[in-house]
Amino acid sequence: MTSMTNEGRTRPGWIGAAGWLDKKARGVARDVIRRSVRRGAPPRWFGWRHVEPVPLEEIAVQYDIVDAPERAHNPLPANISAQSDLPDTRHWWGYSFRDVPERHSGETSVLEVADATIVSWRREDGNFYPAIVSDDGRAIDLREIKFRNGHAEALRAAKASGREPVHMDRAVWVLERVHDNHSHWLTAHLPKLILLKRMGLLDDALLPEQLTATQEASLRMLGVAPERFARYDESRPLRVKKLTIAQTDRFRPELLRTVRAEMAPPLPKSDRTRRVYVSRARARFRNLLNEEELMPMLTARGFERVFLEDLDFAAQVDLMRHAEAVVAPHGAGLTNVMFCAEGTHVVEIASPNFPNPNFYAVASAMGHPYYLIGAKEHGDVEPLKRDLTLDPARLEKVLDMIDADCGTD
Repeated sequence: MTSMTNEGRTRPGWIGAAGWLDKKARGVARDVIRRSVRRGAPPRWFGWRHVEPVPLEEIAVQYDIVDAPERAHNPLPANISAQSDLPDTRHWWGYSFRDVPERHSGETSVLEVADATIVSWRREDGNFYPAIVSDDGRAIDLREIKFRNGHAEALRAAKASGREPVHMDRAVWVLERVHDNHSHWLTAHLPKLILLKRMGLLDDALLPEQLTATQEASLRMLGVAPERFARYDESRPLRVKKLTIAQTDRFRPELLRTVRAEMAPPLPKSDRTRRVYVSRARARFRNLLNEEELMPMLTARGFERVFLEDLDFAAQVDLMRHAEAVVAPHGAGLTNVMFCAEGTHVVEIASPNFPNPNFYAVASAMGHPYYLIGAKEHGDVEPLKRDLTLDPARLEKVLDMIDADCGTD
């Protein structure tokens, strides 16, 4: 009996059979481990190869709800006539454009967990992933904080190298997946920090060991001196006797609007006259290829082209405070519309084949009229990185709507 390899050569068929048996044996072993853990065996006995995920409230010793779950009532994009015309792809965001008008907002709560272990790892692309495990070996299961294979590997590696856990009596945990991403920091982390500050719980918050320029500047704008806080060492597990956790939804108006109130109080309408086009011409991907073709139309309508790379964070916030309208291709810079006064016009240029609804959700939470313009994508690369071109007529139609609303001739 023979079988073919990828190179077209033959090999004894028993090797393929042995591989199949080995795969089956691994599956049996995983099932045994899973059943053993569910019956009470500590996951560490099996190298953390199975950890039971549980809702946070199941392992909390104290659970305080600040805002109950709620259903949103958001307007459609101003240039879309029917909800059914919105993209319905949920992809990894967990919700779609079509969901935003009636999006379900999760609760805001502050909980306490006893004897918790925090472990993290960074994927090959550098993205940060945290997990929190209870004393009996169960893992908190939240969208942005959950136990993954990388955490098991990190715990095994720490044990093998003799890196003992760091021990703390008390700490407040705010960090989520990719906390160092500009958009995630602004929408997920700053609202938590403000909530904890208002509740008198901020002093024990753990900050990242290394802060990005945006993280450093935003903390100081909130009146928070980073040097006052303990830092989280990603290289070692952290054992906390009394761990406080803030659980929030990234797109709840009650949370996002506190960021604007604290960092960018609205200016008088007479000072909010700037029209801003945020360019991605210097970005590594998702460039608007016919930007130069569109600029005369934008300039004639009073828009100025800005490169956020040229502005520090405080200057970016100040720019948005003065904005009457913001136009941009899909990208993290659109998160800055959090700092625009309510009623600022927000226009997102995006591919219908990569329908990330987050900026529609942000604009809705902040009370901004939002416009979605579909663009054509280019390039044989992953959807996130494809360049775009935009039909000038589509842009002109939206600019006409903005001018009519602003009373511009």
